[in-house]
Amino acid sequence: MTHDIIEFPQDAPVTGARRLADLPDRVVAGDPHHITRMRHQSPDGTLMAGTWTSTPGRWHAFSDRDEFCFIVSGHVELISEDGRVQSFRAGESFLIPNGFRGDWHVIEETTKHFVIRDYTAGA
Repeated sequence: MTHDIIEFPQDAPVTGARRLADLPDRVVAGDPHHITRMRHQSPDGTLMAGTWTSTPGRWHAFSDRDEFCFIVSGHVELISEDGRVQSFRAGESFLIPNGFRGDWHVIEETTKHFVIRDYTAGA
């Protein structure tokens, strides 16, 4: 078995695009559109890494995952269900732990690199 380094080339193809309004139970404000460039997914689907871009809007965060994010460009806020607001801009990174309840708020179009450990995949 080989363990090759996984590169994140700038010109990776788009592997997913969606209008979040297609999940109406998630959207809180705006009409966010997402583009994903998946760079890696483990065979069992539990580990994913890639690059994601979103237009402005606010939605309920997905749960049942740990997600590390590095903001490449833009400005986002994460708002916990108790109202705590954390703001992140280009060059900053953070980890959203499994069990986080709250919202993503993309203030200006944002691109991030991410690594996700999904606890629902492969189950």
